[in-house]
Amino acid sequence: MKIKELHLLTNNIDKTETFYNTFLDLSARQKTGKELSYLIGNTNLKFILSQVPEPVYHIAFDIPNNKLDEAFDWLSKKVSILPVTPESNIADIKLWNAKSIYFYDNNGNLLELICRFDVDNQSEKIFDASSVISVSEIGLVTDDVPALAITISENYNLAIFHKQPAQENFTAVGDDEGLLVIVNENRNWFPTNQKAQSFWSKIIIETVDGSSFEIFTDKLSAADLN
Repeated sequence: MKIKELHLLTNNIDKTETFYNTFLDLSARQKTGKELSYLIGNTNLKFILSQVPEPVYHIAFDIPNNKLDEAFDWLSKKVSILPVTPESNIADIKLWNAKSIYFYDNNGNLLELICRFDVDNQSEKIFDASSVISVSEIGLVTDDVPALAITISENYNLAIFHKQPAQENFTAVGDDEGLLVIVNENRNWFPTNQKAQSFWSKIIIETVDGSSFEIFTDKLSAADLN
């Protein structure tokens, strides 16, 4: 599956634009007083102005899997990279055969650059913002992870991620190109102590057969999708 569009809330359009333009070298695709959008690889990422207090999310961006070191050097000159262990700032996600770098944006969103080594996406280009392939993960927060995972899987013909056994408080739905990461409310977002909370978002997904659908989140439960 592919995440074609992702709409998130922000309390400050101008500061969000400054962060993504200045720190991540991106150019806004569209900006109004209430909306700001970027084309990041194959995904349209839109921020919508809201008075909801401090909406925060966890999202991941795929990068070429031969560019981890270049991406780390590029990013570390712009933002503070979060430690994963006392010895390392790079997460080795062995089950997924992937490695990740984590950082925050101006909104407090936990962002991730991830290399997936089972995907053929190498690049010979020097790494910069245009190297990002897509938004490949969005965290969904719920009171009942198993029920929501089963409902999404059945309603939209999406499989539980074959590399990650389903758990009571953490289940991923999708594949190496795109994942809905479903977690319990107040679970820590790895590698931080930031508690997972549910806020409105809109996700437009394209499946492998070319069909597409939308998911809206806000205290998402299986009942919302039935």
